[in-house]
Amino acid sequence: MYVAQPIEWTDRGVVMLDQRRLPAEEISYTYTDYREIAKAIREMVIRGAPAIGVAAAMGVALGVLHSAAKSVDALRSELSEICDKQGMVEEAKQVHLEKKATDESIGRFGAEFMPREGQVMTQCNAGALATGGIGTALGVIRVAFEQGRKLHVLVPETRPYLQGARLTAWELHKGGIPLTLITDNMVGHFLKTGKVGAIVTGADRIAANGDTANKIGTYQIAVLAKENSVPFYIAAPVSTFDLSIPDGGHIPIEERSAGEVTHLQGVRIAPDVHAAHPAFDVTPAKYIAAIFTERGVARAPYKESLRALAEMSQQHLASRG
Repeated sequence: MYVAQPIEWTDRGVVMLDQRRLPAEEISYTYTDYREIAKAIREMVIRGAPAIGVAAAMGVALGVLHSAAKSVDALRSELSEICDKQGMVEEAKQVHLEKKATDESIGRFGAEFMPREGQVMTQCNAGALATGGIGTALGVIRVAFEQGRKLHVLVPETRPYLQGARLTAWELHKGGIPLTLITDNMVGHFLKTGKVGAIVTGADRIAANGDTANKIGTYQIAVLAKENSVPFYIAAPVSTFDLSIPDGGHIPIEERSAGEVTHLQGVRIAPDVHAAHPAFDVTPAKYIAAIFTERGVARAPYKESLRALAEMSQQHLASRG
């Protein structure tokens, strides 16, 4: 089954698939300077927290590899702006491999909760393009599909950046997984009438009590899921846990450019008016049936289950030295 590769380390440099151009064009760029990678992250050539982490690691490795520093002290001073150089490259590659293994583990745990057949729904893009592996939420769907579950995916477009329409629909179509693209304001209708068996989304940050931040629009889907008795699941690595904050009210919400709301691919679609663009919203834990991670499945009460998974992850890291 086709799995998109948003980023790859090569002898020529770091190769990234330009996600802004999908699905119309599949264009990749090769970066040889860490500053170029930083710009690519800012401009959303690559996106999704795990994939951005991989890009950042590769960017640091590039900076070290091409540094003109003649001593460790000189290199240390350069790192304030941007050790064995080849070791940094291998570390960046290892980060990428670990992301892939994490996704596959999340997929196996979550697949057990998917229906044997019928419709499922996701939000935004939590697939290979976002992680560099098989994806978190889409990884769950992908593994379930490969296990023989007859799934059909409902994909909300995810305005204003259209990650669902441009990216998730593209990934599923490439992978041969049946889907139907819907507009964001169709979600309630399909949850009420469409016999949806499960919803699974990714997460950017999870508070100690299980409140979860994800792409804007996720909260309303969770509320509508509760109203229509559809289980709502989160698929995310343990690295998204932030047990230092008690609840979602402490998660800062990024406000992105209003131009992404008033314009579509550079074309104005609204008058010159004020536009809000919170990039994320917070779904309270009470709407979440379970959280799938690479270490297992968390259920309410989340304060206990998330802490247990975090401790398990720390023990695993410690055992590796």
